[in-house]
Amino acid sequence: ASRPNPQDDKGFTSYAEFGGSSDPDGRVFELDSSVGYNFTKHFGMDMGVPIYFVQASSSTTGGSTSNNGLGNPHLDLRLKFNNPAVNFGSVLTGSAPTADSKKGLSTGRATFDWTNRFDRSFSRFTPFAEVGIANTIADSRLFKRPYTSLGFNTHFQAGGNVDLWKFFGAGASAYDILPSGQQTIFSKVAKSQETTGGAEIARDNGYSAWLDANPTACLDLELGYTHSTHYALNAVSFSVGINLGHLVRKGPRQ
Repeated sequence: ASRPNPQDDKGFTSYAEFGGSSDPDGRVFELDSSVGYNFTKHFGMDMGVPIYFVQASSSTTGGSTSNNGLGNPHLDLRLKFNNPAVNFGSVLTGSAPTADSKKGLSTGRATFDWTNRFDRSFSRFTPFAEVGIANTIADSRLFKRPYTSLGFNTHFQAGGNVDLWKFFGAGASAYDILPSGQQTIFSKVAKSQETTGGAEIARDNGYSAWLDANPTACLDLELGYTHSTHYALNAVSFSVGINLGHLVRKGPRQ
């Protein structure tokens, strides 16, 4: 799903983002664009369709291969309440199973993710905590996973962001994904590779660190690193996001 746009209080929204992750299994790039509408300063919705570009490593497939295609279309319902004590945001995402599960771009089933976020700023530092439930493990800007999963899980993340200088910032967080029940893993880097098992095959935990820059109200840049402790996997990532809705309403010079 696309980033929420906290500066957009009401009206039309649109966001486009291109990002990717590279790890020993290969490289996964995603182009995601969305359009939506904020009905009030507290509630909005958007929808979009991602496009994936996957390059498997030679060590994974015995020879480098590409695996590209459309992902599942998604609908996001967003709720937010900002107040002096703590800011609260909630995003419910639903995805339709239209993408190719043999390419690992879908599970073949409808999926959902409900994530709730709490944060509060103390001068330049903003600690945050997230908790959610889902029947798939969602990608993030910091980690485009080399697989797609199907199965119930509870997920947690906690960390903080710090404003460094002008429009530059940095952050770090730790995450934990706790699956339960039967899980199925669909590989993005090896075609038609599907694995079904217990909760342990989808278990994951680790930590991330990132640098970000917001040179204008319309442009978001990020470089990140994620270490998966469970899989002993290191990934580097980048993302470039453009707030098209803000450009349309305010003009590029504002």
